[in-house]
This record gives sequence, structure tokens and C-alpha cells, in this order.
Amino acid sequence: MPCNRTELEARERHALATFAQFSDASRGRQHPEPPPEFRTDFQRDRDRVIHSRAFRRLEYKTQVFLNGTGDHLRTRLTHTMEVAGITRNIARALRLNEDLAETIALAHDLGHSPFGHTGEKILNRLMKGHGGFEHNSQSVRVVTVLEQKYPTYPGLNLTWETLEGLAKHQTTYDHPQAPRGGAAYKHASLEAQVANLADEITYYSHDLDDGLESGLLTEPQLRRDIRLWGQAHRAILKRHGPLPDECRRSFIIRCLIDEHVKDVVITSEDLIQAAGVKTADEVRRWRKPLIQYSTRRRELNLELRDYLYKNLYFHPEVSRPNERAARMLADLFGYYTEHPEGLGEFTRKRIRGEGLPRAVCDYLAGMTDRYAVQEYQRHFGLSML
Repeated sequence: MPCNRTELEARERHALATFAQFSDASRGRQHPEPPPEFRTDFQRDRDRVIHSRAFRRLEYKTQVFLNGTGDHLRTRLTHTMEVAGITRNIARALRLNEDLAETIALAHDLGHSPFGHTGEKILNRLMKGHGGFEHNSQSVRVVTVLEQKYPTYPGLNLTWETLEGLAKHQTTYDHPQAPRGGAAYKHASLEAQVANLADEITYYSHDLDDGLESGLLTEPQLRRDIRLWGQAHRAILKRHGPLPDECRRSFIIRCLIDEHVKDVVITSEDLIQAAGVKTADEVRRWRKPLIQYSTRRRELNLELRDYLYKNLYFHPEVSRPNERAARMLADLFGYYTEHPEGLGEFTRKRIRGEGLPRAVCDYLAGMTDRYAVQEYQRHFGLSML
């Protein structure tokens, strides 16, 4: 006999901690619909995210290095998949709802513009006076308005809990807005908090990998300047002896991620027990996030973050191409504002209700790096890259 939704929900009640977010306790969807037969509501959310057009476009959006500049450099999609994997591991260890946590992780960058955070800054500047642009808010907009998959409502009609996690997604890059119906809570679910921290673990660790792959970072630098790297290098050398370069770098990063995850699990478990929270809503009302690094690990991560900003994110070989590419967005914004007939039919229909600037911003934010370049070449006859 097939395992149906009722049995899956019962398994959650048996296996998960009382402070997890249970599928059968979801606040539901904006547009009511029959529940899935062989999935929980959060599993349905996950599948809707994976099958969305916005998710597929992440393959051709910049993470740090412009898309297409290296076969092994990460894109926004590979970053997202790595975040989802780490999220599941932490959620499983803490007996949280893996399906909800993974869904939030998979959807957290759906609203990202082309050309990474530089593109985001350009769109925010262009939208000054029109509501601005912020990729977390845009992710919510993608799944509630812009995806067109169903005949009776816009968006993906995801559960309240998934939308809460997206609206309150916050890393050191981000500035979240209050979620729909969630302003009364100080924080999101533990599942959403896990996705937040998994995002940080992923991009700091794997940006190190990409920086080494590109040659902009070197191991001697890292051993000298980054305590986390030096500690891991010495431990691996003592245990395994000299290793080939690629193997050594990869294994150090693997060990860094493993230590991050262990630290978060142990620290968060202690904080949860000390807080005495018993339900998901008690977590939301608690005075501070309960998924955290230890004080020592946070200090070491801040050292790593500052190093990456100075030596990688602001390195001319990274920043200059991103800035030139992002300026293309400004030119395209001006072009489509003057020639709205060039926008897609669905986008043009929203101009009357939401205004031309927002419609143009949505159109540009949805572009992949390569499509933005192609459109720039088509309209202006040259490339800035």
C-alpha cells in the first residue's frame, strides 16, 4: 500500500522535535487547493520550486565570477544546491523538518538579478523612488506573482511557512522585509534559520574554493592570514601528510564545512534547550535566533568574511567585469523604459497595475547573465564585457 500524506505527517509527529514546523500544522496557502495525496505540503512546495522557470535560470546567473568564465566556478544554481544539502544535514541533526528547510534553501535566491550583488545594487539604485530592489523580497515576488504555472492564481501558491522563510531570509549580505502575516513574530521558524546559516557556510567556504580555482587567492596567503585555514591545513598535514594540490585544497574546504556544521548543531541545540521552547511559534516569538555559531566560530568567520571582501569580492578581476556587466542593466533599464513594446507580453500586462519601472525591473531581474548580454548587444550593437 502506498505511503500517503497522512502517514508522512504521522512520521513527522513521531520523529521530529516538538519545536519543528510540522506539515499538518501549516497555516496553508493563500489560494486553497486540495492537499497532495502522496506528499506533504512542504514536499509539494519543494517540487514547485524545482520545476519553476526561475529555478532553471539560476544555472546562468553569477555567484561571484561572471557566468561562463570557468568550467568549475560556481553559478547561482550550484550554490543553491550546495546550500540545500548543508541545510538538510543541519535540519536532520536537530530533528527539524528537512522538507521545509530544503524548500526555503532551494528558493532563497530565485529573485537574484543577473551579475550577482553588483546587479542587485544597480537595480536598487534605478528603482529609488519606486520601491527599490532587494533580492529576498524579489524571491517572494517571483513565487507569489511572477511565475505563471497555474490557471486559477498567479505564482506558485506556496505555504505560509515557505513564504515566511523567504521573506525573513537574512545573511550578512541581506536586508529582509517583514513577511506577509508574519510581522507579529520576531523570527522565522528554526527551519528558515537553518537555511540562513547554511547559506553563509556555503558561500564563504565555496567562495574560497572558487578564489583558489581562479588564482586570485593562494594557499600561502590563506595559511598566513586566515586562522580557520591554517588550523585545518595543519591538522590534515599531521594526519595525511603531503597531498596533491587539488586534493589538499578540496579536503581543507570539506573539513571547514564539516566543522561549521558541527559548531552550528552543537551551539544551536544548547540554545534551544536553554530557551525551553516547545513549539514552532514559541521559536518565532523568542527574543533572538536560536540557530547560531558559537562565539569563537563567529569571530573566526568574521575574519574570513573580511578577508574575502578585501581579497576576492573587491578584487579588480572580479569587481570590474561585474561592474561593467551591471552597467548594462542601467542601459537596458533606460531602453525598456523608452520602448516598453520590447518587454514580454506578460510583463507589459502588469504595467498598468504596477507601473512601468517595476515591470521593467522584474523583466531585468529575471534575466540570466547571458541573456542580458545578448539583449544589450541586440539593442546597442556592442558588448561591454
